[in-house]
Amino acid sequence: MHIAPPFERDERVVLTLDAGGTKFAFSAMASGKPITEPLEFPSHGDDLSKCLKTLFAGFTEISQRVKQKPAAISFAFPGPAWYKEGIIGDLGNLPAFRGGVPLGPMLARQFGVPVFINNDGDLFTYGEALGGFLPEMNRHLVHADSTRQYKNLIGFTLGTGFGGGIARGGELHTGDNSAAGEVWLMRNPLYPQSFIEESISIRALRRVYKEHCKIGYRDDLKAKEIFQIAKGEIAGDTDAAAIAFADLGSALGDAIATAVTMIDGLVVIGGGLSNAWELFAPAMLASVRSRLQSVCAERSVPRLEVEAFDVEDKAGYDAFLKGHFKTLAVPGSDEKISFDAMKATAIGRSRLGTSAAVSLGAYMYAMRQLSG
Repeated sequence: MHIAPPFERDERVVLTLDAGGTKFAFSAMASGKPITEPLEFPSHGDDLSKCLKTLFAGFTEISQRVKQKPAAISFAFPGPAWYKEGIIGDLGNLPAFRGGVPLGPMLARQFGVPVFINNDGDLFTYGEALGGFLPEMNRHLVHADSTRQYKNLIGFTLGTGFGGGIARGGELHTGDNSAAGEVWLMRNPLYPQSFIEESISIRALRRVYKEHCKIGYRDDLKAKEIFQIAKGEIAGDTDAAAIAFADLGSALGDAIATAVTMIDGLVVIGGGLSNAWELFAPAMLASVRSRLQSVCAERSVPRLEVEAFDVEDKAGYDAFLKGHFKTLAVPGSDEKISFDAMKATAIGRSRLGTSAAVSLGAYMYAMRQLSG
């Protein structure tokens, strides 16, 4: 992992948290790396008093494991939230916070350090932009003698829900209302009256499998089991499982195309469902590479102005690195110029792992804020 200087030599400690609906995992980082083993407690998400006591206890114990006073606390927490103010809003999986809780100010008062809270999709993307997918792609382009370098990264997380984030020019783009990258609210191309998370989530995978399943459906079926059924590793309806992943991929491809049209950057995908890449990627790429029809003329245009490459596939990776060089004569002179005429985006999986990317993003965000 490469961390942009000077933070790779910065020994200040930042306390971090991976906040889930059932457990909180606390840790500490310095110089862009974890310096403690994670410390886990039940989240008690339905009891505010117990939940806050857990947060205080977790950060207190993890701070006692390091040799110096932490410089900041920085972590991801589910939305909706007013992240800049550190206020957590009405959460579905942590109902104790309904009505709004100023969590950031409470922790800042308790521990006497700045507290930074962001969306997990944002921090995942930021971590991959500074120490994962984005720098890796740029390094490989340099080694391939390409003239292309990328500054922007769009991230998507696939799991219980559908999350996203945007990193532009090395900075996290959160928007004027801390609401940038809220991709779960995109219109669903498969169900136009619905939001897209209804087709890109664990519950969506289970729903579509159930709708098409003709043999032995169980209500407690897990996403991993649907993956295993699709692969033929356990008994079940393989056709229904394949349809479930294809629907997810098709909706995801539409979300990617919309985001790339607006941001023009590379795309990284994380979250537990990203492990099923081989099952949803074909439909995802077909959607990204589809064409749109003109209303008044018999013609079509590509969904994207740029060419999209699956860099988890060796052929796609090689083609992305190679580019397409052209030489043109400059009018009115003997001069010629050579340039890479291929406008391209790369789509690939997390290089750090989702949790590690979120932690790195939280650490780097704190370092940037502390450095002014």
